[in-house]
Amino acid sequence: MEPTMEAGVDPACGMRAVPGPVVQIDEGRIQAHLDEVVRATVEETLNGLLDAEADQLCGARKYERTEGRKDMRAGSYDRHLQTKAGDVTLTVPKLRSLPFETAIIERYRRRESRWKRL
Repeated sequence: MEPTMEAGVDPACGMRAVPGPVVQIDEGRIQAHLDEVVRATVEETLNGLLDAEADQLCGARKYERTEGRKDMRAGSYDRHLQTKAGDVTLTVPKLRSLPFETAIIERYRRRESRWKRL
């Protein structure tokens, strides 16, 4: 006798066969998740660059004690920037005596420079 699939039961394993696709992919959710991952990566990278720039101006890393230290940190403030990856929140360091003029973003700039209006 030849094995057949009657009533959706596989005779080899005795399990019920599921009709149609088993895995459903929601492309919208995947795209939204990827967009958030890219936005978060951009935000993390820019904040890391701001910290590195402040470390260079101070002559020492945050909480580091060295003889060559030029200045100390005095907290930070949040700034919002619109990028192609989405809105990011930058944590801009403040220094006690030296002005923190970052080369990463221009003063009063709220949008990425490539977003100029025509």
